Amino acid sequence: MTSTILRRAALPAVLVLTLGLSACGGSNESGSEGDVSGEVLADGSSTVQPLTAAAGELFAEEEPGVNVSVGTAGTGGGFEVFCQGKTDISNASRPIEDEEAALCDKAGVEYTELQVATDALTVVVSAENDFITCLTTDELKTLWEPAAEGKITTWDQVNPDFPAEEISLFGAGTDSGTFDYFTDAINGEEGASRTDYNATEDDNVTVTGVSGSPTAIGYFGFSYFQENSDKLKAVEVDSGDGCVAPSPESAQDGTYTPLARPLFIYVNNKSAADKPYVKAFVDFYAEQNADIVAAAKFIPLNEEQSTELADTAQSLG
Repeated sequence: MTSTILRRAALPAVLVLTLGLSACGGSNESGSEGDVSGEVLADGSSTVQPLTAAAGELFAEEEPGVNVSVGTAGTGGGFEVFCQGKTDISNASRPIEDEEAALCDKAGVEYTELQVATDALTVVVSAENDFITCLTTDELKTLWEPAAEGKITTWDQVNPDFPAEEISLFGAGTDSGTFDYFTDAINGEEGASRTDYNATEDDNVTVTGVSGSPTAIGYFGFSYFQENSDKLKAVEVDSGDGCVAPSPESAQDGTYTPLARPLFIYVNNKSAADKPYVKAFVDFYAEQNADIVAAAKFIPLNEEQSTELADTAQSLG
């Protein structure tokens, strides 16, 4: 996805997580490097939240006068408030959609898209699950397509070699970019999904639910699996060329298909131009991206993507 500078905003979402940095009450004050102050407001994807939170924590070591607040309204919820001009940054686990871009355009909100990491959207089961190692994309569709609602309720209906045990399903809420991406990749249509599952914008709910039952299954970003690999097992995915496990290597080389995806932040151009602390944070995010990604346990950009990120961030303001 090529970074773009476009005019493209919309329901308020509460910023639910504020990093423990030195707060400055949203001041617009600024000074020389090392002496900027203000509050950067970010919201959106729960998948990207840990990455932007890590960027904020590392930035605070250089700029303690800047407070970075990061909400988890989901990609769609994040774009709604972003396109009203209420946030400086929107975290997104998918590109902005045409309808969202039109809302931003109507509100006069111009933005810049920056790819900040790569993700391997990960299907997980409990570490205690002893019958699932790999699922085909057809089996995943059998589990998650709209036609499965109320009908596919035990594992032997997915694969006769699996036990006749009741399935517990956990997944992303409908405001989530992860939901949009997963349903499109697996069910063939964005938003097409059974609804009789435990839907949440908080990936920690999925961690708790799946790890607590050997017959449960869920999906979310790779970093959440890594943080909880002691109690979860990543399911390999077979899209026709054999089973492939999610990993940094398989996401970057394209073999983990169709669940490898880019992760983004969208920056309000006016915020970057008018608020030096926002521009400073975005510059830091780009310049120190490799360290930030490593700290948050995400999958790094390749060399070409890193160069594009640096160049696009430099053009802001």
